Amino acid sequence: MGSAAPRAVVLADSDSRWKWAASVARELAPGHALDARFMRTASAPTARQIAEVGIVPDTSGWTDCAEFVRDPAVAGADLLVLGTTGGTVLSLLHSLRVTRDEGRPRPVVVTGYVGVVYENMVDGLLLRAGSDIVLANSAHDAERFREVYDALGLERDCVVEAGLPFLGGAPHDPSAAGDTRPFTVCFAVQPSVPAGRAARAGLLARLQRHARTHPDREVLVKLRNKPGEAVTHTERHSYQLLYEELPSPPENLKLVYGDMGEVLDRTDLLVTVSSTAAVEAIHRGIPTAILTDFGVREAHGNHYFLRSGCLASWAELDAGLVPTASPEWARRHGVGLGDPYRAARDRLAALRSAGALPPLRPYYTQERAGDYLAQLLERRGLDLLGRPLPHPADAAGTAMRRLVRRGAGGLYRVGRQRVAPMIRRWAQ
Repeated sequence: MGSAAPRAVVLADSDSRWKWAASVARELAPGHALDARFMRTASAPTARQIAEVGIVPDTSGWTDCAEFVRDPAVAGADLLVLGTTGGTVLSLLHSLRVTRDEGRPRPVVVTGYVGVVYENMVDGLLLRAGSDIVLANSAHDAERFREVYDALGLERDCVVEAGLPFLGGAPHDPSAAGDTRPFTVCFAVQPSVPAGRAARAGLLARLQRHARTHPDREVLVKLRNKPGEAVTHTERHSYQLLYEELPSPPENLKLVYGDMGEVLDRTDLLVTVSSTAAVEAIHRGIPTAILTDFGVREAHGNHYFLRSGCLASWAELDAGLVPTASPEWARRHGVGLGDPYRAARDRLAALRSAGALPPLRPYYTQERAGDYLAQLLERRGLDLLGRPLPHPADAAGTAMRRLVRRGAGGLYRVGRQRVAPMIRRWAQ
């Protein structure tokens, strides 16, 4: 590396992955200059979402995979943090390997997960295999990740236990409730859990009932984005649109946007199905309820919180239950650690002190899984040699068709969920 001014490059394809990747770069290399690159995707963060993280990059720009592989900032970086989907991680690992000039130093490549890992774990880990550091957000996750790599004979030392990099904030002050503000319940929404419209409308109805049952409480619905903004996972049935269909919501039931940390500053009870916000709340000592109303299921991710002491139903919350997390569970799941990134910084230092880094070695190669690799590369506009595909116009047309379909679906949902109810009300 040897540069007088070491640099870190962060690549992100959505709002939450930008928050994760930028925070990881600051944790691992606080003295490095920071170059931010954002993928041109449907879920790309807006200027507001980028600024909301509070980390200001030295340079920033928009890119696609083919441009990123040839970006001089990437070639000259000391650290590269990939905050993207697993398929994009693999495509970049492969392309950076096959296009690298022999003898030229390369950055240390770091990957990981934005939040709780409860589904597609093996698939995601194999797509990230070959990175120098694969961050696990807890001892629990690190053990599971190493078991997968051990089973396939892959290097296990790349898996490093850390924690969610954005855990922080002031510890919960229970005395503030009823003193400087009302007791505040915050429901952290998720884009696809639960997925169906009826289930999401039912959740909103339960929030409305809770607000009426406890008129002395303030009940907040924490939305992930403002109307028109993209997020990491697409939300099909917006709580905002469902809220607007309520005939007369109670005054103490409110929608809120913005940074989750700021909302947690005034929260006395965090309620969710399985959002990563629950881990943030537990870290700060905020009572947290993981809902069981839809079952404790792998598909919902709330099985991750078994033995936490936080599982509860709306009926129990209406009756006054305020769950608190088990300290032992919290420690096992990377919550409340003093310096969770110390091991990752040690791994980074060891890699640098060992001299020239070996070539990147992703698990999926042409020999091992050529069809799968080619498919993932093609989706990202790359061929097997890491070059742009020869027909970018076709790729652009395909991308445009996808955007048009998404837009048409969005217009249909707006018409059905917002315009039609207004017309019905006017008719009445």
